[in-house]
Amino acid sequence: MAPARSPLRLLLCAVLFFSAHVFAVSAVLGIDLGTEYIKAALVKPGIPLEIVLTKDSRRKEISAVAFKPPPNGPKPGAYPERLYGSDAMALSGRFPGDVYPNLKALLGLPADSAEVKEYAARHPALQLVAHKLRKTAAFKSPGAFTPEEEAFMVEELLAMELQSIRGNAEALAGPGSSVRSVVLTVPPFYTIEEKRAVELAADLAGLKVLSLISDGLAVGLNYATSRQFPNINEGGKPEHHMVFDMGAGSTKATVLKFQSKTVKDVGKFNKTVQEVLVVGSGWDRTLGGDALNYLIVDDMVKQFAESPKAQKASVEAEKVKKHGRAMAKLTKEAERLRHVLSANQNTQASFEGLYDDVDFKYKITRADFEEMAANHADRVGVAIRNALNVAGLEITDLDSVILHGGASRTPFVQKELEKVLGGADKIRTNVNSDEAAVFGAGFRAAEISPSFRVKEIRVYEGAAYPAGMKWKTDDGKAKHQRLWTATSHLGAPAKEVTFTNKEDFSVNFYQLAPSSGGASAPGFTEADTKVLTTANLTATVAELMEKYKCEKSDIHFKVGVRLASENGEVDVIKATVECETEEKETLMDGVKNLFGFGKKDQQPLKDGETYEEVDPSSAESSSSTTTESSSTSTTSISSSTSASASPSAEAKTGTRKQLVVIPIKYTLEKAGIPQLPKAELTALKDRLKAFEASDKARRQREETLNQLEGFTYKIRDLLDNEAFIAASTAEERATLEQKTSETSDWLYGEGVDSSREELKARLKELQDIVNPIQRRIEESAKRPELVQGLKEALNSTKTFLDGIRKGIQDYEAFQSSASIASSASTASTQTDTTTVTEAPTPSGDFDGLEDDEPASSTTTKARDMDDLVKERGPVPPLYTRDDLKEIEELSASISVWLEEKSVQQDKLGPTDDPVLLVKELTERREKLDKAGVDLAMKSVRNFEKNQKKNKSNGGSGSGSGSKTKKNGKATKAKSGGKKPDSSTFKMDDLKKDGKMPTEEEIAEMLKQYMDDQRVHQGETKEEQQKEQKEEEEKRKHEEL
Repeated sequence: MAPARSPLRLLLCAVLFFSAHVFAVSAVLGIDLGTEYIKAALVKPGIPLEIVLTKDSRRKEISAVAFKPPPNGPKPGAYPERLYGSDAMALSGRFPGDVYPNLKALLGLPADSAEVKEYAARHPALQLVAHKLRKTAAFKSPGAFTPEEEAFMVEELLAMELQSIRGNAEALAGPGSSVRSVVLTVPPFYTIEEKRAVELAADLAGLKVLSLISDGLAVGLNYATSRQFPNINEGGKPEHHMVFDMGAGSTKATVLKFQSKTVKDVGKFNKTVQEVLVVGSGWDRTLGGDALNYLIVDDMVKQFAESPKAQKASVEAEKVKKHGRAMAKLTKEAERLRHVLSANQNTQASFEGLYDDVDFKYKITRADFEEMAANHADRVGVAIRNALNVAGLEITDLDSVILHGGASRTPFVQKELEKVLGGADKIRTNVNSDEAAVFGAGFRAAEISPSFRVKEIRVYEGAAYPAGMKWKTDDGKAKHQRLWTATSHLGAPAKEVTFTNKEDFSVNFYQLAPSSGGASAPGFTEADTKVLTTANLTATVAELMEKYKCEKSDIHFKVGVRLASENGEVDVIKATVECETEEKETLMDGVKNLFGFGKKDQQPLKDGETYEEVDPSSAESSSSTTTESSSTSTTSISSSTSASASPSAEAKTGTRKQLVVIPIKYTLEKAGIPQLPKAELTALKDRLKAFEASDKARRQREETLNQLEGFTYKIRDLLDNEAFIAASTAEERATLEQKTSETSDWLYGEGVDSSREELKARLKELQDIVNPIQRRIEESAKRPELVQGLKEALNSTKTFLDGIRKGIQDYEAFQSSASIASSASTASTQTDTTTVTEAPTPSGDFDGLEDDEPASSTTTKARDMDDLVKERGPVPPLYTRDDLKEIEELSASISVWLEEKSVQQDKLGPTDDPVLLVKELTERREKLDKAGVDLAMKSVRNFEKNQKKNKSNGGSGSGSGSKTKKNGKATKAKSGGKKPDSSTFKMDDLKKDGKMPTEEEIAEMLKQYMDDQRVHQGETKEEQQKEQKEEEEKRKHEEL
């Protein structure tokens, strides 16, 4: 009997099915979250891994968001305009306190950390505060919001940038597309707290994080997509490559191992997969393009303070560094100067009114810049050496060094790399140094998503930091155990840890992360990441002791833990209490065991497991099974039996061992920086939604404002247009001119801050005057042609219908006369008929072998169509009188309507509103055309119906059926078994591309059909004559 399925289980299955289906059809996004730039790659059916362009068609977006202060100051409950990327940075000179660039360096860090303090010093205009709950960095915006507004978390500002990226991706994906799944790149040195901050920002932006991937691994994954590596199962040697990534915020070196491996596929087949493994990482968190920019900024401040004009104005360097606008201008210009120096030997910059209205001109050469960066150059090789030390490799073991990041193109950085690597032979520049990481992230997103099928490349991320756990025993003794090293791979098989605790307790998992003191307080600290707390350990131990008679010392608490492959978080996959005890074996159990019926503990084999038989001569062995952790407290019992052939002590006493396994209830909570409560998280999402609604309303208002302003200019041109003057009265023009003048004055006065509704009302007021006049002009221009066309269509319809009626009348008259003649002939024949006895059919052996009667040799003159018409009458019509009824009534009603409206229109002047409208003329012409097409379709259907009827009548005849069949076969053989296409006229011929043909096209098709019919009849006649000639020759041959 099949197990019963609960409604809840069925509901959950349905939810999982439909959610998986929705997940499968969605597009996925790979985002390279850089310090200075954000890049994104979209993967969607029909769009294989394409870079998402910004609104100004750039392939990367500056990582910045800005709030544009309102002209009249902030208002409570109002949201200012948000700008992103280059548009945001363009406001940094005017509103430096409301532009937030390079926020990546602040994620997951306390507000009092060295990195946050350095950021605040470099952006003095920003009002940085500590979040009231998390104590991480947050910002106030004094220019765009009132003081009562809650500070914006760094994660909230980053979420706005991700929302902008998602909007661009959905625009690329097409209308109706939704992008919700994403893979984000993070530096290898990111701690658990920093990764959680990235996931929080994505969650606020409405994105589901499929996985986080380190920058170096993303570059390596992109590198592996177009290459094949040696198979280690066939004796191949793995390749080792280093990814050296120097971006705007940091420098990273990642050692990767590339190899291929043969693994088991579905069934009995094997397959070869590629593998990319992180074996070592090194980094410098503060060495990057921004650090080099700050060298130039400091030099500019120093030279500016020492300039004669500045000294005359008593300008001090420290005051300049605390001036927001001055520092924003210098930082922006320093970035440009550094890029120019990468290709040129010298450059310069000029500033008007940099500080206290003092102008400044700055010059710098590449040699000066490299001299300032001498200490930074020495730090380039540190990251490389650290990565090699962690991986246990030497530089000679590397096959190549792949460069990534914009700062890696700096000349002195390249020289330092050549010095560390012993030359330029290992440096590879054939990888896209800007987009390799984002392509790798996009490929990883497509690989995880079930919607896409890509090349199978297995990736193994490194932990980067050691991790372990801390707890206390029942007697209060502190315990400490290291579980993972810096080279441990995320997603590796779980580790099983055994505890001696018998009472409920807590286990703190930690990560050996760098201290937040920065360079002033180097070292590492054990930062708690998660806390495991048991709920029923004490009660379960008591149950084991009471129910199963377990000794307390034999009871063990086992926990299975691993690092999640998605983000490196600690996952608990099981938590159980185990105890091995003995129970008596009855006589019935022995009999059952003898026949194999008593082993209730035998479980079905899982995937990958094999059953191993025990040698009878071997010593006693036992096998036990464990049950994975669950939130329930059900008991799983497994027993072990002796496999020894010789009698044992247990066999004599009739006892057997059993392993009792009971799952433990537990909770696993995040530790470290406090998590946002659900209510506060909802409030942040609501604020972002309010921002989006405000942005949408602002865009709509601006569109309406542009429409109104453009319409006022259009009216001024119309007032000078001759056609407009002819179609309007003097009163209308005077009113329009007055309204336009009032609207223009209002727009640049009181209407500056007007709402969208007010702008729409003003626009409608002007349109109500202009639109009727423009409608008169358009109607007057289009009406004559449409009227003439409708009249011609009516005349053509009338002529067509008259011809059909005449054909029907002629056919009916012929049929009537033919019927009368047939009746008379039948009566005459019946009076002259005599009885005739049919001759007996020959039945001898040679019957039926007589020669056929000789064919008549007389020839007759070929008859033409007129002869056929005289003999057989006119062609049967394809229409009935009922078929014509609808189009006759429609044609008559349109004719009456057109005549009445034409009389009314002729009485009106050019300034009057027309009564004979273009829209009505077009509608009636379309109705008439449609009726004509429908009539043509009826003829086709009637023709096909008659043709099928004739075929069925011809096939049911007797007598000459065999000869007809024979001739038919001969004809088919001669024509290759294919009927002429012109023998049938199908309805599909009238529907090309899903559109109904015009009347001209129908006429052309009917003409072509009649021509094909005549050709077909001629071919058939020739074939019949040819067959008749062959029969004659055959008969003569038989006579001879």
